[in-house]
Amino acid sequence: MLLLTFATLNAQECHAPMAEWQNACQILMFTPGSELFDGLIHPAAGLFEEYFDADAAAMEHRNYIRMLEANGITVTNIRDVLLQIDIDTLREMAYSVLTYDTEGLSKKDAEQYGEAYKRTIIGKMSRQDLSRVLLLQPTVVLKSVDNNTGIEAVYKHTPVMNLYFTRDQSINTPRGMVVCQMNSSQRFPETRILKMVYAHLGIKPVFEVKGDGRLEGGDYIPAGNEAFIGCGMRTNIQAIKQMMEADAFGHDTVVVVNDHLLWQMEMHLDTHFGIIDRNLCTMQASRANARKGDKEYCTVDVYARQKGTKEYKLIKKNIGFVDYVTSRGYKIIKINRQDELHYANNYLTIAPRHIMAVGGQSEEYQKALKDNGVTVEWMPLENLIRGYGAAHCMTQVIERRFQP
Repeated sequence: MLLLTFATLNAQECHAPMAEWQNACQILMFTPGSELFDGLIHPAAGLFEEYFDADAAAMEHRNYIRMLEANGITVTNIRDVLLQIDIDTLREMAYSVLTYDTEGLSKKDAEQYGEAYKRTIIGKMSRQDLSRVLLLQPTVVLKSVDNNTGIEAVYKHTPVMNLYFTRDQSINTPRGMVVCQMNSSQRFPETRILKMVYAHLGIKPVFEVKGDGRLEGGDYIPAGNEAFIGCGMRTNIQAIKQMMEADAFGHDTVVVVNDHLLWQMEMHLDTHFGIIDRNLCTMQASRANARKGDKEYCTVDVYARQKGTKEYKLIKKNIGFVDYVTSRGYKIIKINRQDELHYANNYLTIAPRHIMAVGGQSEEYQKALKDNGVTVEWMPLENLIRGYGAAHCMTQVIERRFQP
């Protein structure tokens, strides 16, 4: 399978996304597989909402990809990329994540079945098995015994079960790709895998969040000369300031949306706010109707880049989110609680007033979209959404076609 590279996409006059409503050209996705299973047997610990059928989820994901491709969008699947990465690079990464716990071995067995043995086994592995090592992150707890081969083991996995939410590990700004730092330590390995994938695709990140900074891609929404960035449960102000200091946003204005609710169901900005066109957006109704002092009332702090410099300066503070959005010319379609709990807001805009969304929403919401000239391709995602995410969360838009 031939994968497009960054250079190839530029030849098609596609660029890093400037705005959420621009035509999508290429999207990076990851079809879930066996790495889901450990999370499914204890969903809360796996950061999932509830149990779902892994095989059915994979079928839903493949259907989503087919629907995107039917719209002329190139979808690059991380599973395919892992099978094309330089074999030595793949082996080194696999070697670094496979752990042999030799505490229970005799000295002789530890010498025979330790790191050198691991290196030998990794050196024999196929690409497919090396990929499995990356996705399962296994630990082999070894023990010397007096029977059979003389060695017994307990096998443990720390799988990257949330990797199918490819929105989160990075954000794509007008400056280029920024590697995030996940809020949950069990998701840290995902960014290592994504960096390796980007290197293979010829995409060099312009910045990586470090230290105490926490940034997840679901909190970033590009909107032309300005960017909306959620600050709350999964993204913090330290990461946002790191990005501004490094001029990694590339937008003239950065709008920090402060979330005071801190609810897992609405963990990212894209779970309660979305943009369909330059003058049309959606918002969860209880947030849109909230009053100052309510937990669901969001405020924004607005930073503007100073003329002729790369420095951002705070120019507005504690402005009501709804007031700011309407002042920027957006009409707000309100989403009721029932639809919101069915991930109605977590759609992907693939062109102006053209979205891919979770099926099964209310007639009220369907009519509101239709009345505003929105083309909607409804998708069955009943298993995938039980992982706490939907159409937007499962996509990383690498390139969009520039529109003035």
